[in-house]
Amino acid sequence: MIKHRFGAYFISGVDTDSGKTFVTARMAAYLHHRGVSVITQKPIQTGCITVADDLVEHRKVMGTGILPEDREGRTCSYLFKKVAPPHLAAKIEGISIDPEKIDRDTRYLLDRYNVVLIEGDGGLMVPLNDKMLTIEYIASRRLPLILVTTSKVSGINHALLSIDACKNHNIDLTAIVYNRLPQSDTIVADDAFNVIKKFALAQYPHVQIVDFRSSDSFWDIEL
Repeated sequence: MIKHRFGAYFISGVDTDSGKTFVTARMAAYLHHRGVSVITQKPIQTGCITVADDLVEHRKVMGTGILPEDREGRTCSYLFKKVAPPHLAAKIEGISIDPEKIDRDTRYLLDRYNVVLIEGDGGLMVPLNDKMLTIEYIASRRLPLILVTTSKVSGINHALLSIDACKNHNIDLTAIVYNRLPQSDTIVADDAFNVIKKFALAQYPHVQIVDFRSSDSFWDIEL
């Protein structure tokens, strides 16, 4: 089971469509159904008009329905219509993303919930604005990171680059979730998992690695 400390955790992926939303939703549901006071946050969502699509998926899997904090806009600080990287979607609408606004919303949620799972947009090197990358935000806020990797053919390259970037930015890499879904070539997936695990442990000897094989995978992460 997931053992946890109270606080906020950032969940990022090695790329778009790596399974961040899928994993975030199921992790939140796992905690929620075991009596943990938990909520998810999607600070920036693009390609939406009213409620962040990823939050809708989180609540569906958690079984809670849309929460008051969602309606108040506290779980999604910035919502943009254009499907684009956050800094560009914001620029199109004539605004700039303010990291401190995201901070305020996270603190608001932490006042009401014991655990806040923050799902990022895209990968670690995605710009938030003209001055800050996502990885720089994580590092400056000292947020423990849960990194979602993938069993796609390109997964090894993206995973190793992301882990290396975390090390260079002094990120607290708490866990790596190796997402095998949708199921892929077992030979390729097994090899990629072993390569990623070996590289990760060399950089972060105490990182926890979850081999996520199905939607009901047994979570064994100590947060």
